[in-house]
Amino acid sequence: MAIRAKTIAKEKQEAVREVKDLISKYKVIAALNLENLPTRQLQLMRASLRDGVAIKVTKRRLFNIALEESKQSKHGIEKLIAELKGMPGLLFTNENPFSLYKKIGKSKSNAPAKAGQTAPKDIIVKAGSTNFAPGPIIGELGAVGIKAGIDAGKVIIKQDSVLVKEGQVIKANVASILTRLGIEPMEIGLNVTAVYENGLIYKKDVLAVDEKQFIDNITLASRYSINLAVEIGYASKDTIITLIQSAQRNAQGLQSTIKVE
Repeated sequence: MAIRAKTIAKEKQEAVREVKDLISKYKVIAALNLENLPTRQLQLMRASLRDGVAIKVTKRRLFNIALEESKQSKHGIEKLIAELKGMPGLLFTNENPFSLYKKIGKSKSNAPAKAGQTAPKDIIVKAGSTNFAPGPIIGELGAVGIKAGIDAGKVIIKQDSVLVKEGQVIKANVASILTRLGIEPMEIGLNVTAVYENGLIYKKDVLAVDEKQFIDNITLASRYSINLAVEIGYASKDTIITLIQSAQRNAQGLQSTIKVE
């Protein structure tokens, strides 16, 4: 029994050492929640991301120890402890956090919800028509919080409804209704909860930013700032030509209204 205890202790120490080695080797570390992810899918994801990427799965307590003991050499890495959710894992890479998140997102597929699973995000049923004929289904929809009615001989959903909040457990009757509505809210793939890089923690709401919208916002902000600089007469390499042209027009306008001796 004592030998077995020593063996287990040694295995745990080895697991912590492996995680610490990976933390020191890679610049970017992502916290994963592998809950609801079939082993087969995890193997496929490991294979598809194997170039320059390492994935480690162990007990949360061992991750916590490794992250805490690495904070001296990697500033802020201990903040990732709070982002270890469900069945935790860590992904190690040197890839940009945003491109990594986008790549992982593209590899996901949807699946029906099962009772007892945790919602990966808010599960929303949109307003609109259904294929259901009037009957008991109206009461079943109402039982899970969906306001339904009848229009043109079909059951309709009157308004958008949030059936399950992100992180909540999906009940059996809710899972059944979602399946009957053809809604597949579960995401099969790696669930990234946060990413560490250079002392910063990027959470999902930041990582999931729309690239086109982000670029459009930057472009618009740049345009507004230049317009403001011109308005207040602030000279810079971006405004000097416009300011000179404006001054020239003003001078010409002034010249036309007064008599120059």
